Amino acid sequence: MPVQVANYCRDKIHVVLREVLRAGRGLGELGEVDVKEPWEKVFGDCFQKVDDEVSGKASRLSNGRPEPIAADNVGSTAVVAIVCSSHVITANCGDSRVVLCRGKEPIALSVDHKPDRKDERARIEAAGGKVIDWNGYRVSGILAMSRSIGDRYLKPFLIPKPEVSIVARAKDDDCLILASDGLWDVMSNEDACKVARRQILLWYKNNNDGANSDGGSEPTMNPAAKAAADCLVRLALSKGSGDNISVIVIDLKSRKKPKGKS
Repeated sequence: MPVQVANYCRDKIHVVLREVLRAGRGLGELGEVDVKEPWEKVFGDCFQKVDDEVSGKASRLSNGRPEPIAADNVGSTAVVAIVCSSHVITANCGDSRVVLCRGKEPIALSVDHKPDRKDERARIEAAGGKVIDWNGYRVSGILAMSRSIGDRYLKPFLIPKPEVSIVARAKDDDCLILASDGLWDVMSNEDACKVARRQILLWYKNNNDGANSDGGSEPTMNPAAKAAADCLVRLALSKGSGDNISVIVIDLKSRKKPKGKS
């Protein structure tokens, strides 16, 4: 499976997002005003810029000549989360998904962009495209997602526009799971949250160093969250998932260092 677009998104989306945020104004304070529309513009501009660079419509280098980074039938889903002290802001384009594990309840913070979703199908057909049931519903009988970055051969039916959600954080928020459909094809939101929560607690029980005990706000990798992500990948493989399995877990709890350790 060609991975050029997925790798480019991994390396560049956060960089472009930072550039868009620095250039923008008027986002307002979270919780004080309705800021969903400005955030939709921020993420929309970010994803569109990355798509333009991937597709060769915009140069990736200063004074460089634009050229695509991959063939026109290569693309990628993309899901992004901004975690701050008061809110979680997410943007999703494609069939990846972000799930908040709050206590014992999973809360989906994105809705998969599938071609048979009523609004997505209407959008595709309004643009002159078709949704065909060919071993599952697919755009033009080919692709099983309705939004992506790249995939130039299916534009304008596929678009890079993300959907954005903003959720206030709560005391019983345990962790956040961002994963591609290779996980969600074989595991429910509830089961994934149970596994992630259990693995994080198990890691802290078995490791007496309290690493990254501030709930994942440090820029370094949180080993407990990584252990949870690794476990979810292994479980998806054991369940026979045949699609890409990419998983990130973010520990949202503030965890104290064990007694007796400096």
